Amino acid sequence: MSRNPMALQTSLSDAAPVTPDASPEARALLNYLYALYGKKTLSGQMWSPWGIDEIETVEEITGKLPAIRGQDYIHESANVRENQLATEWWKAGGIPTLMWHWGAPSLGEGYEQSKLTIDIERCFQPGTAEHTAMWSDLARIADHLTELRDAHVPVLWRPLHEFDGGWFWYGKGGGELFIRLWRTLFDYFVQERQLNNLIWVLCHCGEPRADWNPGKSYYDLAGPDSYGTGTQEALFNQVKTLYGETVPIPYHECGMIPDPEECFEKNVTWSWWMLWHTSHLTNHDRDALIHAYHHDRIVTRDQLPNFMDYLTP
Repeated sequence: MSRNPMALQTSLSDAAPVTPDASPEARALLNYLYALYGKKTLSGQMWSPWGIDEIETVEEITGKLPAIRGQDYIHESANVRENQLATEWWKAGGIPTLMWHWGAPSLGEGYEQSKLTIDIERCFQPGTAEHTAMWSDLARIADHLTELRDAHVPVLWRPLHEFDGGWFWYGKGGGELFIRLWRTLFDYFVQERQLNNLIWVLCHCGEPRADWNPGKSYYDLAGPDSYGTGTQEALFNQVKTLYGETVPIPYHECGMIPDPEECFEKNVTWSWWMLWHTSHLTNHDRDALIHAYHHDRIVTRDQLPNFMDYLTP
């Protein structure tokens, strides 16, 4: 992790993490995201444990590796491997991001289970199957994140993604119940489990709604996703209106990489983008992929700095 450090900004105090006593690695990484914002965009690629190896495929096509590697706690049987890959990526100089396709409590795990419907109120009622399952799930995922904490691996942590889309169980009860879920998860992970290695990323869908905001003390960054085409200028500006001019805005999932030339011409300065896995990568225009990975505004893994240089302003 010692390549091409950028000049440090003097405004890194803006990057104070919401986690009390955040780990040095998490603080340094958040500082770096703030220092980079508006100047360059980090490349990202979601990986899946089935089908192709997306990271290898990106390298085969472009000759480059993404700065950010995406992992998913979707199946418990695979989560040890997910942690191994995230740890290896950090040690090799990259940035790991982790999400969690959380199956509806009491109804099992997996993608289809994450779209099922439950009475979310019962998650907060002791003695119910939903309450028992929710707390079991939270403890299980916290155990995995604890391993990363103890290995000094910071994580761009983006749970409950696309919460205001209405298709995942945690978004089907409205903004008020979502906020209660987010704060419950945050308080348990941060206060009780002392997970100080997480940078909390609030992940809107393509129609961000302000009334789902859990409060600025409960997240570090916020951004949308969209599987449309183009720079997504209107979406970027909508999120900027909600969260401010200076807070880095990630394009946390996309189906097509926005053209970096057009983005910066229009001041659509995404903090990072992350192309989704499998067919979204294999069907992507190869020339556009190569163009993005070799553009001087896009940061690849080989161009990342020694993050600890960003620990203090």
